Amino acid sequence: MGTNSVNRRDVVKATAAGLLAVPALGSLTSCATGGGEDTEAEKGEKTDKNPLGVKKDAGLQVYVFNGGYDDKYARFVSDMYEKQYTKAEVDQKRTERIATQVQPRIIKGDPPDVVNNSGAEMMSISKLVKNKQVSDVTELLDAPSWDDPDVKVRDTLVPGVVEMGQFGGDACYQLNIAQTVYGIWYSDRMLRDTLEAEYPKTWDEMLALCKKAKKKGLHGWTYPAGHPRYMFFSMYAMFGQAGGRKQLDAFDYLEPNAWKTDAVKQVFEAYEELLAKKYVLTGFDGKNAHIEAQTAWTKGKALFIPDGSWVENEAKDTTPKDFEMRVGATPSLDKGDAMPFGTLYAPPGEPYIVPAEASNRQGGLEWMRMMYSKKAAVNLFHEVSSMPVVKGAIDGMKLPPGVESAQQAVKAAGDNIVIAFFKEWYADLWRVDFDAVVGKFMNGETSVKEAVNAMQKAADRTAKDPDVTKIKKS
Repeated sequence: MGTNSVNRRDVVKATAAGLLAVPALGSLTSCATGGGEDTEAEKGEKTDKNPLGVKKDAGLQVYVFNGGYDDKYARFVSDMYEKQYTKAEVDQKRTERIATQVQPRIIKGDPPDVVNNSGAEMMSISKLVKNKQVSDVTELLDAPSWDDPDVKVRDTLVPGVVEMGQFGGDACYQLNIAQTVYGIWYSDRMLRDTLEAEYPKTWDEMLALCKKAKKKGLHGWTYPAGHPRYMFFSMYAMFGQAGGRKQLDAFDYLEPNAWKTDAVKQVFEAYEELLAKKYVLTGFDGKNAHIEAQTAWTKGKALFIPDGSWVENEAKDTTPKDFEMRVGATPSLDKGDAMPFGTLYAPPGEPYIVPAEASNRQGGLEWMRMMYSKKAAVNLFHEVSSMPVVKGAIDGMKLPPGVESAQQAVKAAGDNIVIAFFKEWYADLWRVDFDAVVGKFMNGETSVKEAVNAMQKAADRTAKDPDVTKIKKS
């Protein structure tokens, strides 16, 4: 069988094992390369020093999501670009409203050249791909890397980066820059000194620890109720632990009753017990709910928060120096779990795209080539306390506690790394539907049965929607 028939879960296992080459995914219907043949884009002569054929005096516009990472790391790359192409000026803009500001320009055919498509208002990448509004960046992946002309860009990236940008074929439409480790974040000092406890490995131990915390006037958990999808950051690995990779496949491929399995119900029931026993600190309902919840956590009002590895940077202003930030894998539900404790949701994150009709498309690709240089990767680490996806970029460096913990968690997970592909393929199913369902569930407005039924209804609606391009299981 050809490479397009490889099971995607084997790709994930290869990712976790650290293999360098992984096959492409299965076929995506109604999908084109999207802008790769745009003859109106600014182009220059290809040379050894200019392998992508950048027009040296063409301006470049970059849009960066102004979130937990800020945009200083991107400005570093923009400065590299201006130093390399002295007649070019980089117009870098930052915003929290990517879709609002960028999508109308894409529709009009006058988009920026590079877009950090992230945040609550990120554009649907699957729709951009279907509408041929985003470039296939294979040309960049096959170009010489910034640091070593004998090594292709693709070979400098940790496994999973390319696969996260593929939507069924060999073409790649988005590239991530940081390895995001999701899980249950906590203060090791607080566990050790305040509760004389270690991180719980089972859900029974979690409940016992939350009970102990309650007796001391503390909450076990908190989360941003204004963005309830954050609960996914801890729940997803538990779905995999309880039901195995076949459960995660069922989500990805929109299989009938995927959300109504015993495994999914058990996970929801576990969190229902946290709520029933009033172990969860709530009340963070506004636009900045994530900041408010994180601040309550760093100030010691709650032990645990579901979050991603950007939290170390985003919460740095309120984090005590002796906080000892750590990330924990999700506890096991019971001895019958299909995957072990230590299973980790750790995909490449913070996606970038080059719009198909970008006037300086080659410059956009070159900007990304610079982003994957070791010096830009090291700068990313210094600026945002997150692991870059450039292999070996921060080996041997002194790491802050959160990053060090994240690296340890990835190593401990081994083959048990899980990635939510449906979150990329069907973004609205996670960003809109899951957000609404879990929001009501965490507010006590719906039961476990009602929550899983609502998610299944949303998945079925997505599966039947003729305007949504489906990824078919190989």
